[in-house]
Amino acid sequence: MAKKFDNPTGAPSQRMLRVAEEVRHALSAAFSRGDLRDPELEAIPITITEVRASPDLKHMTCFVAALGREVNKETLALLRRNQPQLRTRVAKAVRLKYAPELHFQPDTALDYAMQIDRVMKRPEVARDLAPKDAEKDDDV
Repeated sequence: MAKKFDNPTGAPSQRMLRVAEEVRHALSAAFSRGDLRDPELEAIPITITEVRASPDLKHMTCFVAALGREVNKETLALLRRNQPQLRTRVAKAVRLKYAPELHFQPDTALDYAMQIDRVMKRPEVARDLAPKDAEKDDDV
């Protein structure tokens, strides 16, 4: 028997998208104000690029990027260590029945886009993508 939040298409519902965006705004506000208790975490310029919600809204996967540097294991460990404090801030900012668990992942979308851009600029790819000259009909 399917649960009420199962979506046959696998796409997130409008509620999931809306709540995830509110969580992203709450986390971004906490990082931009710099009112975190951990000075190590405040020293790193962190951007929350995307938040994905689970169907039951109890788990949020937060994709993070550190401006000017790579999100390494130490940064993720800092975020995980401060997860209870960040979870409390989210619970106060976003009215939900349960405060969601926050799971942090590095955002690799920009790196992937840059890799695709490099591939597209390679001469052999550019040659294949160039429009072909219109063949002239020599049968007169």
